Amino acid sequence: MGNVFVLAEHRQGVLREITLEMLTKAAAVAGQTGGEVVTVLLGSGVDAFAEKAAGYCDRVLYMDTPLFADYSAEKYQKALAPLLRQYKPELFMIGHTTQGVDLAPALAVELKLPFVSDVIDINVADGKLKPVRQYYQGKVNANFAFKGEPPYLVTFREATLEVGDAVKGGSVEKIPSTLPEDIAYRRFIEYVEAEVGDVDITQSEILVAVGRGVKEDKNMPLIEGLAAALKADICGSRAAIDAGWLSHDRQVGTSGKTVKPKLYIAIGVSGAFQHLAGMKGAKTIVAINKDPDAPIFSVADFGIVDDLFKVVPKLTEKLKELKS
Repeated sequence: MGNVFVLAEHRQGVLREITLEMLTKAAAVAGQTGGEVVTVLLGSGVDAFAEKAAGYCDRVLYMDTPLFADYSAEKYQKALAPLLRQYKPELFMIGHTTQGVDLAPALAVELKLPFVSDVIDINVADGKLKPVRQYYQGKVNANFAFKGEPPYLVTFREATLEVGDAVKGGSVEKIPSTLPEDIAYRRFIEYVEAEVGDVDITQSEILVAVGRGVKEDKNMPLIEGLAAALKADICGSRAAIDAGWLSHDRQVGTSGKTVKPKLYIAIGVSGAFQHLAGMKGAKTIVAINKDPDAPIFSVADFGIVDDLFKVVPKLTEKLKELKS
């Protein structure tokens, strides 16, 4: 089997986390297939990104030209199509982001690539690549097999993969741009960022989540005290957001945001599959719920089966004691 290529994604001077997530998974796949991991990077003034990516792959191929100063699906497609024809990798991975869903389908059509979108994992079985995709809002994982010959194309969902250590130290090669000139009919104007609240929970290292079990708004100071002791941010299930306890930008789940903090404490959260889909990538999950059969315990590393109104004050008090 051949090499695994990963398209690096960057935005406004930042190499995005999805790039490192995909490179980590690509290394695991290539370890079973015997191929190399190759990062493909398009941009302007992206030497630092190339060096960082090299820590996670065997080789970096990058085009550095002002034509790629800003993302454009047409420009990327015109550059990537001949590159894929030349190198013929076994697998090409793109992030399932606003950029990826704009680029990948058109690239797949042009090159007639077998394509699976929004995958959460990819395995190797019987010498074949098997991407995994979710259905029914995360209730079912479906294993796919590609039809036809490689290269195969997938887009990976953000925040579903762990980022490993930068241990590769791959080579970095600047290659000539295959985009001869700018594209006049479609051009970049500006970035318009979506409005967010005072906290971006997707970047939080510690999150305290509230669910229906908190019962009413007047009990939120109890949660806020725990969050303050932990220096954590507060988020919630859909029930908490619908009740008006938190703004929508703090909702976790399929209709909210996907988070991957170091610590996630779920308080009074039953753990409906819609919520689990947004937080099960957390490194450590602690669940507090009086229902021993609550689904949240199926993903929790530590569980407390008790009344949250008894547990949370004692936990907050103990944390304050430890800090003092």
